[in-house]
Amino acid sequence: MNAIITAEELADALAGDRPPVLLDVRYQMGGPPGRPAYEAGHLPGAVYVDLESELAGPPGPKGRHPLPDVAVFGAAMRRAGVEPGRGVVVYDGGQGWAASRAWWMLRWAGHEDVRVLDGGLPAWTGALSTEVPAVQEGTFEPRPGALPVLDADGAAALARRGLLLDARAGERYRGEVEPIDPVAGHIPGAVSAPTMENVRPDGRLLPAAELASRFAALGADGTKEVGVYCGSGVSAAQQLLALAVAGIPAALYVGSWSEWVARSPARPVATGPQPG
Repeated sequence: MNAIITAEELADALAGDRPPVLLDVRYQMGGPPGRPAYEAGHLPGAVYVDLESELAGPPGPKGRHPLPDVAVFGAAMRRAGVEPGRGVVVYDGGQGWAASRAWWMLRWAGHEDVRVLDGGLPAWTGALSTEVPAVQEGTFEPRPGALPVLDADGAAALARRGLLLDARAGERYRGEVEPIDPVAGHIPGAVSAPTMENVRPDGRLLPAAELASRFAALGADGTKEVGVYCGSGVSAAQQLLALAVAGIPAALYVGSWSEWVARSPARPVATGPQPG
């Protein structure tokens, strides 16, 4: 199944006999909460899901967006109407990071039929609603482990034996700036692969063939294990979405850079344009 869905395909699916569950996961790092935007207008039937409290646990030694408690995540998905055998479509405000985190979480927890609205809410040309839908509670039970994850040691090892992609902006990878975490730089051996280079100007992902070519040029040639990290495991999910569209399996280092630099004793840090 394709990991993304176009606005036109979604409109057709919503008009069908068994429309997908819609999750609105609008979120902006460092910005206002997404719920007011949801209440001001969302896809008809969509349920709001909060990234900070339902798709991530409290920040701490495991990073700024560690995995949530499985029971909390499961309850949030049931509240939204998720159940086995029914498709789910997730969307955000267009950046794609939050929606991809929700996509990855559901896939990791064993729900296979989930897709991201390509281009997010800006791609939708239909009417919006301010009505909060009355949703019948779903029966989804998370079964973690359907997708691979990395811890800090696993990420370090993968950087040596395979391909570890850093999804952050190039200047953060190089250590020129670090607006959020206490240390600048990257995991030694990681390759810079800014996730925003996976998308077109309108926020939609590049075609699968172009994504495959991009990742092949970065070293994902089919002979190496691939892993991805970012600042806190959110934008890296969009990189994983792009890799999935390109047909390349990959693991997520959930704690990402925010965990790497929070661990004691300090882990090694590389700077500059080369993996190091």
